[in-house]
Amino acid sequence: MDYVYSFITGGLICVIGQILMDATKLTAPRVLVILVVAGALLQAFNLYEPIVEFASTGARVPLPGFGYNLAKGAMEGASGGFLEAVTGGVKAASGGITVAIAWGYIIALTFSPKSVR
Repeated sequence: MDYVYSFITGGLICVIGQILMDATKLTAPRVLVILVVAGALLQAFNLYEPIVEFASTGARVPLPGFGYNLAKGAMEGASGGFLEAVTGGVKAASGGITVAIAWGYIIALTFSPKSVR
């Protein structure tokens, strides 16, 4: 059942993002920022942790999960002072950041990008 909960939760997050893009004039980058900030804000009020416990990867992988990771790392690092609060979020999300940069680089080398106007 864990796989089902993960799939449904991740799918619902994606549906919310798609509805925001289709029903409003928001562009994809703005929706991405909204979802990351929403994950961080929900974690700030300890509302995203129960979702992560329920859906596991289904809540950690989508964009709100990235915001959750940043906020959780910053909150854990805050006990060590200001610098730890700033670097805590980056440490917590460093794996995802590294994979995104590496795959972005590999894809840029592999394919010929075309600008869309």
